[in-house]
Amino acid sequence: MRQKWLLRLLFAAVATGATTATAGCGAPAKEGPPTEAICPLAQTLSYANFGKRFFELYCLGCHSEQKLGADRKGAPPEVNWDTLEAIQAGKREIDKRAAAGPRATNQFMPDESPRPTMMERLQLGEWLACGAPQ
Repeated sequence: MRQKWLLRLLFAAVATGATTATAGCGAPAKEGPPTEAICPLAQTLSYANFGKRFFELYCLGCHSEQKLGADRKGAPPEVNWDTLEAIQAGKREIDKRAAAGPRATNQFMPDESPRPTMMERLQLGEWLACGAPQ
């Protein structure tokens, strides 16, 4: 059911002319428009079953307090996603760089492999729209 809803959302975004924003490897982090992702009434995504793994796979390689200097690969030292609280505080910025929704698909981050699938980006947008719940 959830995958059908996300696929419909993806097709609706394409049909309505939603933008897709990307950056190349090594390009400075840019941001696109808000995705306008919607929190569904039957929200099942949480930090425990989605967010933690997403950020471990795709973000903490650069955006971690544990990374210093060149290991950050250009990530600003103040932009870290080690905790749920930090993610919740930065959810608008994350949405504009890595999430997908009906208005936009933002693929600026991560700017190197591994990169999230479209389904994961749609789930990120949905989870952030719900406030990035625990």
